[in-house]
Amino acid sequence: MDVLAEALRVSGARGALGVVLKAGGSWGLWLDPSPAAALHVVARGTMWLHVPGGEPLEVRAGDAVLLAPGTAHGIAGGTRTTLGPCDREATVRALTDGTALHLGSAPAQTEVLVLRYERDPEVSTPVLSSLGRPMHVTSRENTQLRMTVELLTAELAHPQTGTTAAVNSIVDLLLIQFVRVWLARHPEGNSGSWLGALRDPVVRDALERVHARPQHPWTTASLAAATAVSRTTLSRRFRSALGQTPGAYLTQWRMDLAAVRLRDTDEPVESLSGAVGYASPHAFSRAFRRARGLPPGEYRVRVRAEADAWPRPLP
Repeated sequence: MDVLAEALRVSGARGALGVVLKAGGSWGLWLDPSPAAALHVVARGTMWLHVPGGEPLEVRAGDAVLLAPGTAHGIAGGTRTTLGPCDREATVRALTDGTALHLGSAPAQTEVLVLRYERDPEVSTPVLSSLGRPMHVTSRENTQLRMTVELLTAELAHPQTGTTAAVNSIVDLLLIQFVRVWLARHPEGNSGSWLGALRDPVVRDALERVHARPQHPWTTASLAAATAVSRTTLSRRFRSALGQTPGAYLTQWRMDLAAVRLRDTDEPVESLSGAVGYASPHAFSRAFRRARGLPPGEYRVRVRAEADAWPRPLP
């Protein structure tokens, strides 16, 4: 079980190119909180990341920085630059036309690829949403990441048949490569986050078993035995890494799987309950209502109606 791939798939972490920024001279842009995680990749030049309450972070050519959904932040050409509001009309025009968004009055010296990763609103497991602070990976830490950035910029510079599909695939690949490097090179960063939990081999092994067999009647004792540690050790390491017990995480993951299947399939509740680990539809319905506030049938009707009514995102 590739637990990272499975969690990203279920959580709907689909990547897309937001906009290409080309900036020169004095420039600064304040970005409002977004429901999507943001990955800023500097293809050329230098960018400074500004986050309220923190020191500016220098992000150089080949570097990338990942921010959790809802993170208000600014990007600029310097540490003391005034950050102006985002020009929404110009941004929409750049998105629609596939052109770059130009900032500053001087010729462009910096190029930034702003990538977004949307999250399925029905999934509560915080795969990308619990990051306490920005995750920064430098070009020195991985040449593969730098090569992928070069591939993306080349595809954008010379669009042709299939470019949209190629760009979306490369954007998804960049997230995986970024997380790989960060996990390997930053052993102390973002403890308490879902991604940070993957660095603990005990917790990672337990997560792999839960994600591979969510229908299994796991208990803390049986999960501890499967990972060759004591129940006390597993509970302590799990709570330290994720802030919850193994049982609470298992329930959360099962409810996420059920919510997605209720919305996206016509699978009867009777068969769905067994697929997510409940011995009877009644037990499943009770657990689901406790977690989501509605019984499964009513939830299915409501979430489908809401999905039909939601406005479509910008291209």
